Amino acid sequence: METRIVVYPVLTIVVPCYNEEEVLPETVFQLTNVLQTLISDKLIATTSSVLFVDDGSKDATWTLIERFHASSPFMTGLKLAKNAGHQSALLAGLMKAKTYSDCVVSIDADLQDDTNVIREFIVKFHEGYDIVYGIRQDRSADTFFKRATAQGFYKLMTSLGVKIHYNHADFRLMSKRTLENLEKFQEVNLFLRGMVPLLGFPSTQVYYDRKERFAGESKYPLRKMLAFALDGITSFSVTPIRFVTLMGFLLFALSVVAGLYAIVGKILGANVTGWTSLILSVWFIGGVQLLALGLIGEYIGKIYKEVKQRPLFVIEKDLTATGQEQETVHPPSTQVSSTR
Repeated sequence: METRIVVYPVLTIVVPCYNEEEVLPETVFQLTNVLQTLISDKLIATTSSVLFVDDGSKDATWTLIERFHASSPFMTGLKLAKNAGHQSALLAGLMKAKTYSDCVVSIDADLQDDTNVIREFIVKFHEGYDIVYGIRQDRSADTFFKRATAQGFYKLMTSLGVKIHYNHADFRLMSKRTLENLEKFQEVNLFLRGMVPLLGFPSTQVYYDRKERFAGESKYPLRKMLAFALDGITSFSVTPIRFVTLMGFLLFALSVVAGLYAIVGKILGANVTGWTSLILSVWFIGGVQLLALGLIGEYIGKIYKEVKQRPLFVIEKDLTATGQEQETVHPPSTQVSSTR
C-alpha cells in the first residue's frame, strides 16, 4: 500500500520597513495570526515565515525586528546597510525569500492592506495561479487630491501602452518560478508593479478594501509620489519623448507657414512688427525647448544609472534560516546573496 506524502508550500511574507517602530508590533501580531491560521488549515508549510526588510531605518525598527526574531520562529529579518528606497528594499526581500520559499507575498508594514486577504492569495496559488494581484475595491477613503492624481496616473500609464493593474500597489503573491524570472530583469530604475505583469504566467486578482494606516506617518509624501510616478512613466514608455518629437515637427510646420506669411506681408508692405507676438513666440518656443531637453535629460539620466551597474542594495545583517550575519553585496546581474 502506497503512502501519500502531502507537501505544503512554504510561504514567506516580505515586509519592507522604514521607520516603522510604531506599527511593527501590531504588524507582527496580525501576520503571526495569518501564518498560524494558514498552517492549521493545512494551506502552507510549518516552515513559513515573515521576512522584514529594514531599509536603513533611523528609529528602533531593526531593534524590534531582532527582538521579534528572538521570540518567534516565524519572524526573520534583513537589514540593508543604508536606505535604498522602497522598491529596492522590496526586491531585496523577494530575492532573498525565493531561495527557500515556494511562494512569496509582499505587503507594506503600515497594515493598510488587509492581511486577511493573504488567505485568498494562497487559495488562488493552490488553484494554479503564479501571480495574484491585490486590487483595491475603491479609493473612497483617499483625499480628493490623492484619488484624482492616482486615477490620472493609472490612466496615463495605460494610454502610454504600459500594462499595469488599476489600483494595484505592491500587495501581491508571486510563485518561486516568477521570482526566478524577475531576477533576470537587470533594471536599476525599479517599478515593480510595471515589471511583474511583463513576466506573464497565469495570474488573477483578488479585491479588498484598503484601510487607514494603523499608526505612524506615511512614508510616501507628495515629492516621493511624483518621483515614483515619473520613474514609472520614463522606465516603461518612450511615448513622452516621441510626443516631444511630434510636437517639434508640428511647430516646424507652423513656423514654415508663419515664415511664408511674414514674407508675403513684407512683399506687400503690410507687415507690422508686433512686440507682443514676438515676445510670446520667444517664451513659447523657449518653454517647449526646455520641456524637450528636460525629458531627454530624464532618459539620459536613466541610461547613466543603468550603465554603471551599481549594486541595488547591500545587506548588513541576515536573520533568515541560516541565522548567520554577514555582509553581502548584490550586483544587479546576480541579485541574490551568497547566503542562499
